[in-house]
Amino acid sequence: MSGLQNFWHTFFDWSQVTAILPTLLKVGLLNTIVLSIGAIVLGVVIGMILAVALLSSRVWVRFPARAYVDVFRGLPIVLTILLIGEGLPIAGLHPFGRDAYPYAILALGVVAGAYIAEIFRSGIQSVDKGQLEAARCLGMSHFWAMATVVIPQGVRRILPALANQFVAMVKDSSLVYLLGLVVGQRELFSIAQDQTAASGSLAPLVAAGIFYIIITVPMTHLVNYLDRRLREGPTVRAAEPLSLPMGEAR
Repeated sequence: MSGLQNFWHTFFDWSQVTAILPTLLKVGLLNTIVLSIGAIVLGVVIGMILAVALLSSRVWVRFPARAYVDVFRGLPIVLTILLIGEGLPIAGLHPFGRDAYPYAILALGVVAGAYIAEIFRSGIQSVDKGQLEAARCLGMSHFWAMATVVIPQGVRRILPALANQFVAMVKDSSLVYLLGLVVGQRELFSIAQDQTAASGSLAPLVAAGIFYIIITVPMTHLVNYLDRRLREGPTVRAAEPLSLPMGEAR
């Protein structure tokens, strides 16, 4: 086999792609999306709570939040997945029974929450303090002013950074294969890896990579589009000149 043929067989063997494509579509793609969305939703909830806690003037509120962020940003995500997905059941904690799927979402969400917390915190702090003071002068409570005035402005400013975290979460979902998900719970990477181990061709991994690109690239462009629209504001049409009847013209 020539060098070109060997390269093609290794990365672009169409027979291997067609053999695995139905499973990638019906099982892998669906589970990757479910894992990513579940982790993102959980991460946003955790991140917002932590961001507010990080901005608190009370040390006993701020310190645990800072410790959480530092620990889970400092640990490798693989280690966190194993500690939560395998460690909790071994320690006798079974909030989800023996099913590894929800533990995978929990592990990804816990890590995402640490990163999203810093993103939210930076966005909130970028809003001018006068916005909060003006809202308080109008009679709003501190909580209501933050929730309706400050936080929405901060979130609008961090959309690109938030999108990058969402893209990273989609890619990090490939690491949950370490938890040994059952056949119907496997995501894109684990399905492609099994086929590669059986065939010796890397074409299934290339196919899985294409699916990851199909998910992440449109997501990035969509958020960039929304960010641009929010910054530019709505398009204002120029007022048309008022036309008067011929008899009223001066």
